[in-house]
Order: sequence, then structure tokens, then C-alpha cells
Amino acid sequence: MKKQGSYLQSPDLLPIVQKGKKIGSLGFAFIWVGMAVVLAAFAIGGAGVQSLSLGWVLLATFIGSIAIGLCMTIIGDIGVEHGLSFPVYMRAPFGTVGTHLPSIIRGFVASCWFGINTYFGSTAMNAILYVLFDFNHWFLCFLIFGTLQVVNTALGIKAVERFADLAAPIIIMISAWMYLSLSEQAIAEGREVWNWIESPATGGAAVTAFIVVMMTNMGFWGTLAADMPSLSRFIKAPVHERNWWKRNRAQIAGNLVALPLTQTFMVMIGGVSYIAVKNYDPVIALQEAASGIVLGILLLMIVFAQWSTNISANLIPAATIYSNVGGPKFPFWAGVVAAGIIGSIVQPWSLFDIIIPALLLVGGVLSAIVGILFADYYLLRRRRVHVHDLYQEEGQFRYLHGFNLAGFISWILGGGSAFFFPNYSFIIGFFVGCTSYYLLAKYWWFQQYKQAEMEDPDDAKYLGITVGRFWKIADAETLEGAADIESKQT
Repeated sequence: MKKQGSYLQSPDLLPIVQKGKKIGSLGFAFIWVGMAVVLAAFAIGGAGVQSLSLGWVLLATFIGSIAIGLCMTIIGDIGVEHGLSFPVYMRAPFGTVGTHLPSIIRGFVASCWFGINTYFGSTAMNAILYVLFDFNHWFLCFLIFGTLQVVNTALGIKAVERFADLAAPIIIMISAWMYLSLSEQAIAEGREVWNWIESPATGGAAVTAFIVVMMTNMGFWGTLAADMPSLSRFIKAPVHERNWWKRNRAQIAGNLVALPLTQTFMVMIGGVSYIAVKNYDPVIALQEAASGIVLGILLLMIVFAQWSTNISANLIPAATIYSNVGGPKFPFWAGVVAAGIIGSIVQPWSLFDIIIPALLLVGGVLSAIVGILFADYYLLRRRRVHVHDLYQEEGQFRYLHGFNLAGFISWILGGGSAFFFPNYSFIIGFFVGCTSYYLLAKYWWFQQYKQAEMEDPDDAKYLGITVGRFWKIADAETLEGAADIESKQT
């Protein structure tokens, strides 16, 4: 006889307890340095300097990065407070069955990003081998590079952090070197880096161009803003800390310090690359601007950068989602392999040319989910969650045959609004999704499907690390044990 709730209790999706939280402030900041060095960020800079000066492009990038970093930290509290991943908490606003549709879309997007980053990393690897050994076979490099990343991620979060600790300092140093090399090339071509603009925009067109750069940066990381809990659940946090800022200080070190600084620097490199050689792909630009051992080292940075980005920002979220869909018989490592396969069969080498409009569209659609999560977690439940029932097929999150219609209607409204206003996609998607879900859930859906944490808002019952609780899901046959309190672990 099937155990109640067993389908929802995949071992890789159970709440992370204190001893499982391995990542500190510096470790998370290093992970962000690795994640933010990605070739698509260079594309934002290259596109931006076609209508704005580099200084304005960087200001728009920094503002957009701070805004999306704050969104990440806000939603990431779900992982810090309760140890829950994105697809598991999505059972609250979408239902135990309904969670799969938006989650799979996010997982597919993450898989595509894995493929894109792997492709550009493989072209850099191929260029290194060509310089050293006259070897030229980018597709073989693609397969080898993808396999290495999948194995690294499948080994677990600690292996990911160790790689970030190694890669981050190297990436920082070589990024500075790359900027100097490209700046010299731009000067040699007679172009002043901070004043050169290909087709200057003025008046309202300049304002629109500024907003597009800002929204593109937000859309760039909008997918991770939605599923930040899948990563933040591994972040260390002080027990019994009620101050939100102090409890999330490790997140802040990554999301509001490391992300904006690194993202802005990478966009700057992309802009300088375009100014230097009219191409924002630094693999091509560097081959024109450098040679020999210098070129080899700079290209090696590209390989490290795509590797560190993929494992944290793409493979971990995608694998967690696929594991949620597949259930207990589909472990995390299998989700990692699935993400790698999907990211390869979409032929990512054909996707880069449509990256900017795709970022605006995807960011808008997923921003509605960020808004829904904000309304559900903060405005309605006030951070209290009946975690026990998230793992029960017949619990309060069963709703109507496993679907929360308030969540789906709000997602359609928010995503649709963002689609019709692409230049403002993230902001519009967020606010429409948030507002519509709050109204529909509070005054309609939750009137029919009562939520225990809203009916009895008891911190001692429904908060996590704030009150010293680490949710431990027991055997499904022992329902009383599903929300056992685990004492503080050191």
C-alpha cells in the first residue's frame, strides 16, 4: 500500500536542517562572483553602448542589479527560514500538482542557460587547445565541458562551494586583466572608451534605452530571483534571530554586494569589447586583442566563469525542480544529468542571437511568480508556513485536485501584462502578479481552502530558524512526527 505523501517526500527535497547549511557569507559572495561572470552579461554591455555611453550603461546595470538582488534576498528568506527549496514552497501558491508547470518552465530555462554557457565555455576551451596544440573541435570540447560540470554539481553543494572558492579569486584577477587588454585595443582603434557611442540616443529614446538596460539586467537574473530558496536553504544563518537583515546577512553579502559589483564589471567588459572590436563576445574579441600565453590565460578565465555560473545558477535549480517532478525515485543527481541533456539537445549555439529579447520576455513571465511568492509568503502567511502539509498529498495544499487557481490566474495576469510591456517587463509582472494573487487568495481562494498558519498565526508552530526550529519530515505513516523540532545543532 502506498504511503500517504510519499510522492512528495523525495529525500533531496526535504527541508535542510542546521547541520546541512554549509555556506557562509564569504562562500556565498564567492559563489556570486563565479555566477555573475557569464557571457550573456557581456552581451548587455555590448548592446547598451550602441545607444548610451558606457557610464550610463553601468549605472542602469547597477540599479537593476541592486533591485533584483533585493528581490532575491526577500524570496531567499524562504530557504533560510524554513530550509525549503523553490519547487516545494511553490506547492503553497500553486498546489501540490500545480507546482510542476511553473517549476518545469523555470527548469527548462535553467537548462537552456546551462547549454548556452557551456557552448561559450567550450569555444574558449577549444581556442586554448588550438593555440597550444593546433586542436580544433569545439563540439568535442562542448561534450567534455558539459560532463565535467554535471559531475561537479552531482557531487553536492560542498563541492560547488569548494570550486567557487578556487574560481572566484582567479576570475576577479583575470577579469581586470581582460578589461585592460580590451581598453588598450579600443584606444588603438581611436575610440575613447567612456565617451564612444555607436548611435547616440537622445531625449525619450535615451530614457527608454536606459530602462531597457536596467530591465534586461533584472530579467537576466529574474529566474534565479524566483528559485533563490533552492540555493539559500544551504546558507548559514543565526538561530533565534528575529531581525530580518541580520538573519539574511549571508544572502546580503552575495545578492546585494557581490552580485551588483560583479555584474556591473562584466557588463563593462562587454561594452569595452564592443567598443574595441565591434563584437561583445569576448572569446572573439580577445583573439583579436591578445595572443600567446596572455590569450590562453584570458580564455581560461572564460572557461572557469561559465563553469562556476552553471553549477550554481542553472544546474542546481534545474536538478531540484526535476527531482520534485520525478518524485523519490528521481534523485538530485539524476536531475543534474537531465538538465545537462536538455541543455544540449536545444542546440544552445543557436540561441545567443535572441538573448536580449528572450531575457526581457522570460524575466517578465517569471517576475509574476516572484510577485506571487512575495504575496503568499510575506503578505498572507507572514513568513509562517505549515511545512508538514507541504509534504502531504491530502494536506491543506491539495486545494482543488492539487491546484491553486488563485496562483494560476495571477500568473497569467502578471505574465501577460509583462508580455505587452516588454521594456518594463519585470516591474509590471511583479506588481500585477503580487496584487492579483493577494486579492484572489485572501478574499476568494483561502476563504474556501483554509490555511492553518493564517487561521492560527502562532510563531512557535509555524516559523523555522527564527524560533530555533529545523523542520524534520518524519516517516509519512507518523503524521505527528512530520514537524518535529530539531534542537539547535552546532
